[in-house]
Amino acid sequence: MSDALDRSARVGLLKEPLVKKLCEVLDKSSSKGWRRLGEIVASDRRFRVSPDDMEMCSLKVLELEGSPSRTLLRLMGERGCTTGHLADYLQTLGNTDALQCLKPAALQILIQPQSVALVCGHNLRLSCHAVGKSPVQYQWFKSKEEVPNSFSSDLVIGPVYLKDAGFYICRVNCGGAFEFSQWVQVDVLDVSVSCGQGYHSLEGRLKLVIQPQSQRTYVGETLQLECGAVGRPVPRYQWHRNGVPVPNATRRKLVIPHSMQDHGGRYRCEISSSTERMWTNEVDVAIDDVYAIGGVLGSSEFLLNNVPEQLFATDKVALLIGNLSYQNHPRLKAPMVDVYDLTNLLRQMNFQVVSLLDLTEAEMRNAVDEFLSLLHKGVYGLLYYAGHGYENYGNSFMVPVDAPSPYRSANCLCVQSILKLMQEKETGLNVFLLDMCRKRNIHDDSAPNNVLRVTANIVFGYATCQDAEAFELSSSGLTNGVFVKFLKRRLLDDEKVTVVLDRVAEDMGQFDATKGKQALEIRSSLSERRALTDPILPGDSADLAHARSLQWAKAHELPESMCLNFDCGAQIKLGFAAEFSNVLIIYTRIVKKPEDMSFCQAHVTDFSQDLDVDPKEMNRETPEETGIYLLSSNLPQHCLYTRVSSLQKLREELVFTVCLQGTFTAMDDEPVHWTKSIDIGKPLIARLDLNRAVRRNSCLQTCLMPHSPSHSPCHSPGPEHHLHHHHHRGSPQDHNRLLPQNHYLDVCEHQGAAGVCGDPFCVGPSHSEPAGDSSWGLSSSPGRLSTPIEATDDINELQTVFINSLQLQQQ
Repeated sequence: MSDALDRSARVGLLKEPLVKKLCEVLDKSSSKGWRRLGEIVASDRRFRVSPDDMEMCSLKVLELEGSPSRTLLRLMGERGCTTGHLADYLQTLGNTDALQCLKPAALQILIQPQSVALVCGHNLRLSCHAVGKSPVQYQWFKSKEEVPNSFSSDLVIGPVYLKDAGFYICRVNCGGAFEFSQWVQVDVLDVSVSCGQGYHSLEGRLKLVIQPQSQRTYVGETLQLECGAVGRPVPRYQWHRNGVPVPNATRRKLVIPHSMQDHGGRYRCEISSSTERMWTNEVDVAIDDVYAIGGVLGSSEFLLNNVPEQLFATDKVALLIGNLSYQNHPRLKAPMVDVYDLTNLLRQMNFQVVSLLDLTEAEMRNAVDEFLSLLHKGVYGLLYYAGHGYENYGNSFMVPVDAPSPYRSANCLCVQSILKLMQEKETGLNVFLLDMCRKRNIHDDSAPNNVLRVTANIVFGYATCQDAEAFELSSSGLTNGVFVKFLKRRLLDDEKVTVVLDRVAEDMGQFDATKGKQALEIRSSLSERRALTDPILPGDSADLAHARSLQWAKAHELPESMCLNFDCGAQIKLGFAAEFSNVLIIYTRIVKKPEDMSFCQAHVTDFSQDLDVDPKEMNRETPEETGIYLLSSNLPQHCLYTRVSSLQKLREELVFTVCLQGTFTAMDDEPVHWTKSIDIGKPLIARLDLNRAVRRNSCLQTCLMPHSPSHSPCHSPGPEHHLHHHHHRGSPQDHNRLLPQNHYLDVCEHQGAAGVCGDPFCVGPSHSEPAGDSSWGLSSSPGRLSTPIEATDDINELQTVFINSLQLQQQ
């Protein structure tokens, strides 16, 4: 460890313990304190400390625990003052005690362990890293007891059990000096019911895994409610009753030993961290008076007759696709933000979520294949799509990023075809949220005949009405599309899915920017009160479902962070985080550098050409510079960041190079380079090989294919048939017509079809394709209605029944 001061470091980046000690010295000194320091800095024109600034610093003494020195140092840091400048000023000041604060200690803990809450059976890792003048030794403790064989900077316990919960600390020794890390808490949750698994970001974003359950008990008995979330650090809890915080109820478990009738009501818990907040479901608690029911204690018949039936899902699975970087069509902005926000909300309801950006046709079909493989009897399946789209004859089509111009159904995925395959899995609930335009595609005259079963568990939430556009808001920054802007406010409500969507529709109807232009449309055959918040209760195929979930979770694991040691003596921390299932964040940080090295920096390079990595946006000093906007607040600071997207295109293991560049004073600061090749396998969604050839048993079978027996080869129309596209998707005439008259908010058409037509299409007479006419089961007549029907003898009657079961709610 070097005794030399890192003079290039900014004052604003000094560690808090050092700043606190330095401020104490400067605040207490009268002749060599903060005021005299300010006068010295003011004489240096580079940092412009004015008399008004000094007066603002002096007023801090009037505040509780206020520090004039801290305010002065903050101002200096904001104006570019480095540690070297500060040391020179303190030298001029003659305050040796303050100057001593800047000198590195004989032993420093650079990385402190963090508290964590995790599920029983997962792996626990606590990290503490220190540097000293000689080799450093570590010893971990749980409370006052040494943890056996814990002599590494990383304490790893896997799998972790309930007995491993508690408080941990690490002692670091270097020669005769020693330091203790901060205490950290490890909270281990026993989740007996499968709650779905998604990938966990490196920084441990909150994930709700235990929901409270409704209770009915008697006066005098113990009332206990429990919830739980995993994350890093350990989440904070606050229980609420009827919307009011319960005093001193700040633990995962709310226990009232002798309950009274006035303890009844609606309970929910607020769970928070420094950057996130979420709520559990709201549950009913009823406290019955023993004498009010005839003095009969423990009457199970009474309880069974009065507790409303609780519906369960055997599992919950969600596929979220956001297409924005189109190759042949206008690009979009909102899908990235929309998918990110919905991912976090669905995880709070214990959905297994995969979130993917910018998929080609083959990748979309294979992603749907993987999604379908997780479905079985009783599972809640949810598909959200944001991107370009269109609707012909009642069938909705999602447009991949590589779709040609113009595109046809053969180039797209038919949503109703996916629903047909979901029905074959006997799912408990099928929810489709389609954030795309529903204009007719005049270049596509196909009318697929998808024969669906009559099931009372289908919900379609369309972002806009039939033959209309959906919108995204024009903004210089990142913002949601109109649909998700209002959907995310209601999605966690513990209500029937259609009730939630009804409320979203009402909210959208009050939005002036799109009033009269975009309205949510709901189609539903849902007969039971099924909600996205319903708890999970594995069915008869629990073992099979668990095996599938483990396979899916395996494809969403992040690579382990690692420390790289170079021959020159430098040590680099290489870390990873996930922004989406197919977007990996890599960051590098210098942990240790040799004493005689004047400059040291590490960067990553040599990525596979399969991946989407812009060399100009690699190894940037802030996440935003490399395109990481959504996850930036959760990443460690003072690193170099690189965003690697399109992981689904990766065909081999991800191998890249970490390059260390350093300069030495003895070598006249000539740069020297060292490299290490790093292989992290196939991270995240890359393990599923979505770039493979489409399987014959995929959703391809129920989507119209070129040259299939039911569709003859077609050619793109000549230039005279092409429509010119405005950059907001849709014809210029439509765009001008839809712009709001008030200019406080610009609105852009969102997710439109290529070559859309403003004329509404007419639905032709219903028709059922005779079995066996086409090997793909598709109709080639543009005038046929693709209403999902069962193939029985009494076709007309069954079709009427099914249409009546779909309640169209147009706002």
